[in-house]
Parts: sequence; C-alpha cells; structure tokens
Amino acid sequence: MRPSDSPQQGLAIAEPPQRTAAALTYGPQDLAPRVVAKGRGELAEEIVRRAREAGVFVHESRELVSLLMQVDMDKHIPAQLYVAVAELLAWLHQMEKGAAAGSASALPRAPLSSSLASSPAPE
Repeated sequence: MRPSDSPQQGLAIAEPPQRTAAALTYGPQDLAPRVVAKGRGELAEEIVRRAREAGVFVHESRELVSLLMQVDMDKHIPAQLYVAVAELLAWLHQMEKGAAAGSASALPRAPLSSSLASSPAPE
C-alpha cells in the first residue's frame, strides 16, 4: 500500500533473458497503467531484480516489452495495449486471491493476448 492507503498494483514485463524490461503501475487515481521504469541491459536487469525483491510479478513477453519501450516514462499505456495489460492484471489478481486463500496449486501460465499480434506500435 502507498502512504495514502490506495491500493496500487505493479507489473514488470521483461524480454528474456532480461535484456529489456519495463515496469507498470496502476492505481485508483490512474486512468490506465503507467510506465514507471524501462531500460536495456544492466538497467533492465536492475528493474527485474528490484521488482522481484519487492514481490512484484515479472512477466516475460518480448512482444509486450517491445511495445512498452516505445511509451514515454510516466505516461499511460496507449489504448492498443489495454486488452493485453488488462488480461495480465486480471490473471495476477486471480493468482493473488488464490495465494491469499492458501491455494497450493502451481501458477498457471500467464495469458498472452492475441491482441498483441495485431497491435500497432504506440503513437
């Protein structure tokens, strides 16, 4: 939780093996998820390391991170990426609910939206 007690969700997306990464945040005050970190090489590895240390889910998707790298820092993701990111956030929410309920089942694979294949580059 943030100091304002507003629920905040985070998500890091990396290109294996973490040579490119972007981090998103989404809270009640946001109209859409925002890019809060992105980088290549050592910076990408640092983003992934910090995300994992903070307990933030890291999803590996070459396609999605490539599109997110085109979004300016602290800007909302473009409408073309809403479906793909919403699917990941919904999946993550379900996994967190299952973990809170004590579910011992293995994590299923995160969805990879078919909308990515047809998503044009963000403007």
